[in-house]
Amino acid sequence: MKQKASSVDISHLLCREIQAPLVSALIRGFAREIGDSKAFSIAKKIICEDAVVSGKSLAEKYSGNSLQDLLKIVEEVWAQNGTLEIKNIRLNENTLCFDVTDCGYAKMYERLGIKELGSLLSCCRDFTFVDGFNPEIELIRTKTIMEGADICDFRYQKK
Repeated sequence: MKQKASSVDISHLLCREIQAPLVSALIRGFAREIGDSKAFSIAKKIICEDAVVSGKSLAEKYSGNSLQDLLKIVEEVWAQNGTLEIKNIRLNENTLCFDVTDCGYAKMYERLGIKELGSLLSCCRDFTFVDGFNPEIELIRTKTIMEGADICDFRYQKK
């Protein structure tokens, strides 16, 4: 008898929380074997490659890759269920700017005892995500809550 594949929708935060213990254990294990620098560099490369795929996938799912579509993804996927508190949203034809003032991802990594890996596991993805979502958009961000700042300053602009 053929079984139907089931599809379970889980939040973006829960997905990261499920992945984090195994991924962080692998990174730490590789770091013991080949050194921190090489292990973190390889992990960042793979995580960023996955972010490009995610960008392409969400552009398809949302049937668009404009700055307006990106704002929908931010609000409906990344900030789902209050995961991110977003303030100062500014959107026009060429830019999308906002500040994250509270980050559930940072809190989750801290709760799991892997705060030092949070930037690698999540924040670095943001830059290459747009490469897959729309290569004509770039992200400029100078600070993150994950790295100790008071806000994350997301500034997307058309190239």
